[in-house]
Amino acid sequence: MAGVHSGEGMAGVFSYESSEIDWCEDNYRHSEHVVESFNTMSSFIFFIISPIMLYLLHPYAKERSLAIHLVWVMMIFVGLFSAYFHMTLSFVGQMLDELSILWVLAVGYAIWFPRRLFPSFIKDRSTFSKLVLVITVISSVSSFVKPTANAYALNCFGLHLLYTLITEMKCCTDQKALRLAKLSIALWVLAISCWLGDRFGCSFWQRINFCYLHGFWHILIVIAVAYGSTLIAYLDANYEIPYSLPGLQYWPCDRWAVGLPHIVLKGNSKTEKRC
Repeated sequence: MAGVHSGEGMAGVFSYESSEIDWCEDNYRHSEHVVESFNTMSSFIFFIISPIMLYLLHPYAKERSLAIHLVWVMMIFVGLFSAYFHMTLSFVGQMLDELSILWVLAVGYAIWFPRRLFPSFIKDRSTFSKLVLVITVISSVSSFVKPTANAYALNCFGLHLLYTLITEMKCCTDQKALRLAKLSIALWVLAISCWLGDRFGCSFWQRINFCYLHGFWHILIVIAVAYGSTLIAYLDANYEIPYSLPGLQYWPCDRWAVGLPHIVLKGNSKTEKRC
């Protein structure tokens, strides 16, 4: 009997609507197999932006560390798990969605967190990365204790990254970088406003028949990550590989007012000063 109950429990966490979270969008409105159609479809923006960013940031990653590619490879998994979660609203889908975001944040911390802000007992990035790994594993396990609180915890991590970015930008005089910072913050504020609006203002949006804010959160947050991570990578390049003479450009055309930012390296390892 214990085995039967165990099997039923495992099946339960995979079943449709086994998560305690239900977003504002009407369930099964367009398909009996997809719980939240717009939220599911909007997750596919990750599959569009992530490969482009992998391509655009490759010259920088090749010079700095190929581990940087992990950020956007894992963002593809965020999109995959987000689509699965909103398609099923299953407990497993929720946990995969949230844990993939946690590990993206962890990789970002490990690779890009400024050395000068390391705790005093940490002397190098390798040790800092191990500390981040330990904290992330503990956070991953503890996320099963109260799953409904995970999203708020993840947004707190996001706030800390935003604070770190603002602190770093106080010393920056590059007008292109400052513009990118303003755009990154504006996109993040718009994205989090959509997330909060969907979570806490659902009754209002249902009255006007516009229950799509969480889907817009997906679109805005992936663009915000593209802008913010490129800015952080640009600052990192100036600290870690200054000989590469990093600069900022936009794809597909640098003259356009909008586009995806990326780093161009005007120098290379051959121009690095040798003792």
